[in-house]
Amino acid sequence: MSASIILGIESSCDDTSAAIISGSKILSNIAANQEIHNEYGGVVPELASRAHQQNIIPVVEKAFSKANIQQNEICAIGFTRGPGLLGSLLVGTSFAKSLAMSLDVPLIEVNHLQAHILAHFIDDANPSPPTFPFLCLTVSGGHTMIVLVKDYFEMEIIGKTIDDAAGEAFDKIGKIFDLDYPAGPIIDKLAKEGNPDAFQFNKPRMENYDYSFSGIKTSVLYFIQKEVRKNPNFIKENLNDLCASVQRSIIEILMNKLEKASVDLNIKDVAIAGGVSANSALRKAMEMNQEKLGWNIFIPKFEYTTDNAAMIAIVAKLKYERGEFTDIRTTATAKYDL
Repeated sequence: MSASIILGIESSCDDTSAAIISGSKILSNIAANQEIHNEYGGVVPELASRAHQQNIIPVVEKAFSKANIQQNEICAIGFTRGPGLLGSLLVGTSFAKSLAMSLDVPLIEVNHLQAHILAHFIDDANPSPPTFPFLCLTVSGGHTMIVLVKDYFEMEIIGKTIDDAAGEAFDKIGKIFDLDYPAGPIIDKLAKEGNPDAFQFNKPRMENYDYSFSGIKTSVLYFIQKEVRKNPNFIKENLNDLCASVQRSIIEILMNKLEKASVDLNIKDVAIAGGVSANSALRKAMEMNQEKLGWNIFIPKFEYTTDNAAMIAIVAKLKYERGEFTDIRTTATAKYDL
């Protein structure tokens, strides 16, 4: 039996992406980024929806072209049903439904968060995939959670943020430092030239495995306001050290709970997923725990960390094998439980 060929479509936020998968191998993974949001310091939902409408046909065409696959060769279409920005999701969902009807192939709905985790099972995501059960720290601009992954579609959120996500904290603190949006990658770059122990910021005291990042944001804001009153050039003169100190604090908050969960549940297979998993300090902290705590770590390739259609395609492939298809009457949803 030849491998199933599936088109994956991702449009949950501001990246329009399409991917073709054959078996577990990604043949193409194309994404169009939306630069227009940079000047607003965050994603503007209405502008995102319009950009998806402009981008989706060229992106899908490019995905087919790069994979050297004809539309009539695909077995199914997987798409992000949620969670995400409703207007953005509607574009991807509507397109997937229309194309599925025209090609007479089944539709497969995908949970965006599940896809971030299951991206680890793409052929070239890791040297080898994690074994069940494993822990996955899923961190992005919109989500921060520790997920106990018992099987492909049996997942339990054991810890989550009660306020801001880690990526959101990076962006909001970046705004305090007058950095461009998205600030996370900029902070990561500047932190490499700074001293991570230069400044101390408050860390939350949360129960169990839950997170909170609004406190560190407030701590940084008050500290900066106080220092700038004394020296108007404080941020400029200390930017690298500020970025390094903020990054250290956020990564420590993330890792402390992940380490606790690993010890409490006696699970050594530990993965990271989501946009913030591209952060170099987080990756380094994972590598240190490989030695310190004997973890088997799983860090996906960079292209599978941010919002991308390859992760949608791998989930669609797993569901296709189970015969889990979606009714054409399905609708996009901004909230979609794991």
